[in-house]
Amino acid sequence: MPPIKRLTIVTGHYGCGKTNLSLNLALDAASTGERVTLVDLDVVNPYFRSSDHGPMLAERGVKLIAPNFAGTTLDTPSLPAAVSSAFGAEGLVIFDVGGDDAGATALGRYAGDVGALDYDLLYVVNRYRNLTSTAEEAAALLGEIESASHLKATGVVNNSHLAKDTTVATVLDSLEFADAAARQLGLPLRFTTVPRALASEFGSTPGDATFVPNPYPVNVYVRAPWDEAPGTDEEV
Repeated sequence: MPPIKRLTIVTGHYGCGKTNLSLNLALDAASTGERVTLVDLDVVNPYFRSSDHGPMLAERGVKLIAPNFAGTTLDTPSLPAAVSSAFGAEGLVIFDVGGDDAGATALGRYAGDVGALDYDLLYVVNRYRNLTSTAEEAAALLGEIESASHLKATGVVNNSHLAKDTTVATVLDSLEFADAAARQLGLPLRFTTVPRALASEFGSTPGDATFVPNPYPVNVYVRAPWDEAPGTDEEV
């Protein structure tokens, strides 16, 4: 698991894989015995939320703070008062924020609480998503997110993938894009996610044709409803 700060916020473009990354970070930390709170701050998109995986998170020892009405047929959830309590929680606290500036607006309500702490705001990029396929587009979107949230990003995460069609080449072909985006933003590229099932196929030393700097093997927990029920982890 990559090193992250006690308060870590995960944000980015719609569909970049923020929620899947948040779930992996939370579950990996909990598996080491650390106390973990995962805050689902997505009040924009009624689909693909951390809240959809509540039973799995509870079973594995992760406390979930979810929007009111999450998991129901209502598509306009509101934020519970419990969100504020997360800032005083023990252990690791991860915020899974809704996509783009619209999702970041909800985070902006807590900018004062976040800014008072030593936090990470990880900007997740996916080369294969529309509107963030170039470094320039990715940089422009982060500007909108930072403006809406009143917070500054601390690092970039390369989460470029093609869902179940992701291959080793998919990841390797995204590295130049991720480096360029990080340079343009003046932020460190913290790590690159790789499918856990393919992790052994990547080179381990610089110079290897399949080498990925700072790889983070992840499971796929978030998938389209027609693929598999939420809560099932698969090394894809």
